[in-house]
Order: sequence, then C-alpha cells, then structure tokens
Amino acid sequence: MPTHDPVMVREVVDALQPARCGLFVDCTVGLGGHAEAVLQAGAARLIGLDRDQSALSRAGARLAVFGARVELVHADYRTLGAVLDARHAPAPDGILADLGVSSMQLDEPGRGFSFRRDEPLDMRMDQSTGQTAADVVGAASETELADIVYHFGEERFARRVARGIVRAREEAPIVTTGRLAEVVRRAIPTRGYQRIDPATRTFQALRIRVNQELEKLDLFIAEAAARLATGGRLAIVAFHSLEDRIVKHAFRALAPMGAAAYGLVTRKPVTPGEAEIASNPRARSAKLRVIERLA
Repeated sequence: MPTHDPVMVREVVDALQPARCGLFVDCTVGLGGHAEAVLQAGAARLIGLDRDQSALSRAGARLAVFGARVELVHADYRTLGAVLDARHAPAPDGILADLGVSSMQLDEPGRGFSFRRDEPLDMRMDQSTGQTAADVVGAASETELADIVYHFGEERFARRVARGIVRAREEAPIVTTGRLAEVVRRAIPTRGYQRIDPATRTFQALRIRVNQELEKLDLFIAEAAARLATGGRLAIVAFHSLEDRIVKHAFRALAPMGAAAYGLVTRKPVTPGEAEIASNPRARSAKLRVIERLA
C-alpha cells in the first residue's frame, strides 16, 4: 500500500497549538498524518476534508482510534465554509491546508500523476468528477497548452512543448503518461546532465490545471481566516512557488503593518530541517506559513 510522510509534523503542531482543545480542521487530510498528530496533541474535535475518496478511506482507518472526535468529509477545501455551516460548527481554533499532490497520489498505480509508470493520463485528485489530463491534452488549442505549461509549469520551452503535443495527437490521441512524457522530452532541447526529467514541469502544469489548484486559493485563505476563533491559527503548507506566492500575499493583505485583526506568526516561511529532507526528499520544497486571528 502506498505510504505518505506528512511534512513538518512537529512544526505544524507547534503552529496550531492543539493543546488548547477546541475544534480543528484539516482541509486536506490525505492519509491523516497531520490530523493524527493534532488529535494526539489535544484537539477535542477534528473535521477532515479531502477530495480524494481513496485518501479519505485510508485516513478513516488510521484515525478510527479517536472515535467520535473525528469526522471526515469528501469535499474540496475551498468549500470549507459550507462544510462548517452544514454542521453548525463553532469557530475553529486551528485550520490546516497542506496543498499540492501527496506521495500516495504520486505513487499509487493508475492515478496518472507520474511518468515513472506508463498508465492512463488521469491526474484528478477527485476521480469522481472533472476533466482528466488526457481530456485537456486532447482538447486544448496549441495556444492554450502553451499558456498552461508556461504559467503553471514555469517551462521556458512551453511553446515547443505545446507544438509537439499538437503534432503528436494528430497521429494518435495522447492518453498515457508514457507517451506524453516521450512527446515532451522530444520537444525540449537538452544539453548534458539534466537535474530533473524534462517532462517534470509539463506534468506539474497539467496537474495544476486539471485540479484547479491555484483557482480561488486566495478566496479560501480569506474565508478560512474569517472563520477562525479569536486566537485561532491558519497554517498552510505550499510546495511550489506559485502556491506560496499566493499564500504570502494573502497573509500580508490580512495582516498589514500596524493594528489589524490578524497577525503573522511566521514572517518568513518555515522549511524542513536537513534530517527530514534526508529521510523524505519530497519535503525539500515545502514552506509553512501561519497567521493568527487577534480579534
């Protein structure tokens, strides 16, 4: 069974301060690693959201020992307000969002997030709805593909990649990870040693587009912050610069210099230590930012 090592567990627990008891919300509960630590540290109640039904099932098994203290909900984190309202929940004392794709999703066969295996080109976190990556690759125009790859993947050869995809799909639909990776590698000029596979940025871009990972992230942050109890904290872990930039600017807008309803707990992002990176290399790019509601 695929495993997932949650990043910066100690730092997240220190930030959320669950020893105060109260209600805590894990908006991206995944396999339940952060949620388990928060509950063990004293949270009286935890609501866990995730749009990946497979992850929720596994989180349920992991967190079953906590009984009625835990409720898991199949929902996108951006529906946080509706989830809380439907349960007439009190203002949370802490809210966590661990953004991006999990190790489980990357490693689990058949999900289509990785080009390490040749499998259907899916990439949906919620496999019950929405377009697959194959749908996007097959329907988007060359200009649209170039925009996706450039803006979400920060790929400087985005136009070449888009042109290569359009030419390849004229021969046959691109429906597997292996074929897409091959098309992208042919499109990108290479010289000498490559630190990452040339297909990496394009796969990231498509994943972000399929799951609309950046869409309404700023609105979610404003909503989550407004829902906090006085003294409550919102902690967000981002894994790439596009996400982190949105989080940074949204937090700064909530907590300007001088008197404000919110205060920055982290002026600079908290990052994993060397020991964690050595044991879990995927943690390397993680950045934790925290804000507190003061009034």
